[in-house]
Amino acid sequence: GRKSKASGPHVTILGIDGGGVRGIIPGVILAFLEEKLQELDGPCARLADYFDVIAGTSIGGLITAMITAPNSQNRPLLAAKDIVKFFLENSAKIFPNSSFRTLYRICTGPKYSSKHHHNILKKYMDGIHLRQTLTHVVIPAYDIKLQEPCIFSTFEAKMDMSKDAFLSDICMGTTAAPTFFSPYHFETRGFSGNVKGFNLIDGSVFAQNPTLLAINEVIKKAVKKSSEFPVMIPQDYTKFLVLSLGTGQVAGGSYNAKEVSKWNMLNWFYRNGDVPIVNILSEASQGVVDNNLSVAFQAFQSTDNYIRIQEVGLNGNEAAMDNASEKNLEQLICIGKKLLDKPVCRRNLDTGEFEPIPDKGTNREALIRLAKLLSEQQKRRSFSSTPPCIDLSLTRSLL
Repeated sequence: GRKSKASGPHVTILGIDGGGVRGIIPGVILAFLEEKLQELDGPCARLADYFDVIAGTSIGGLITAMITAPNSQNRPLLAAKDIVKFFLENSAKIFPNSSFRTLYRICTGPKYSSKHHHNILKKYMDGIHLRQTLTHVVIPAYDIKLQEPCIFSTFEAKMDMSKDAFLSDICMGTTAAPTFFSPYHFETRGFSGNVKGFNLIDGSVFAQNPTLLAINEVIKKAVKKSSEFPVMIPQDYTKFLVLSLGTGQVAGGSYNAKEVSKWNMLNWFYRNGDVPIVNILSEASQGVVDNNLSVAFQAFQSTDNYIRIQEVGLNGNEAAMDNASEKNLEQLICIGKKLLDKPVCRRNLDTGEFEPIPDKGTNREALIRLAKLLSEQQKRRSFSSTPPCIDLSLTRSLL
């Protein structure tokens, strides 16, 4: 069962970006955070016990499903420490190395078959519905038939049977990156037997960073005065405690106008093993979300309630979403571990740059403090059915 309602002082949100095999990077971060929670609360502690909403796009949506879907003991399918293991075991099956056929395949159809991808998801999540997740989840995809975003949400699934899709279908939809995989079609049935069809591609085309979508889902519930979030006042960002995890960006940017001006149409879809148009759309959407959230939390004088952990120094090979070579996967693990010891950063609203924050320490230290805050809040919820007092000293020292 889902944990107790978010009675305060904060509504806790975890957001996980899309990025293909680069999902290993947030996987390393999540393993560290869950380890710290286990040191505080015992070996059975899981991320789903502490976050009111977990949101993920594309591979972030797959991670979200894995750490919130119930197993036979009604506990999460995967512990956070198993996320990286999942990537090591399955990435090469999802993204097989076929470089000699790549250009031909991308001209005649998707770069990869979805068969292995689908089989893996069925193996882990066969028969599990969205409504069954152990905490609220939000997973975006884009419906190419309706030409609009499709937000899969536990909130909606509990109220509308037609939105209560299988998690395996949702994950196939949110990870159906254009040119890499075929769009994914499936159907659901509503209470009256009406059939609802979905024609989905990767949610990264509009929401590479899903954190704002998760916040919006909570705000929608607050507007309706839902008992799920009694602590919330609509648009009050001081009540949110947010951890947002990126999957890395290329150092110094990816392209420049002089270079791109010489491209033909094919170059936009295939360039040195990369898909520039997909990368540009994804990076644009995650940058907009991070900027908007930074502005919102600053406006409410609660910047310490928003933690964004992002690697901004990837090289071209590391940035490829489908480089599933053993060497690259191991390199991504190293990048995630090194990211823990990099300084806490925040987006400069004037320059747009991701800059270290003086006197806030490392990401490792910030996560240790976050674990303490999450643990204390969860213990309060366990012992009290009424919103407890906010410990301002903890809030101020979060980062």
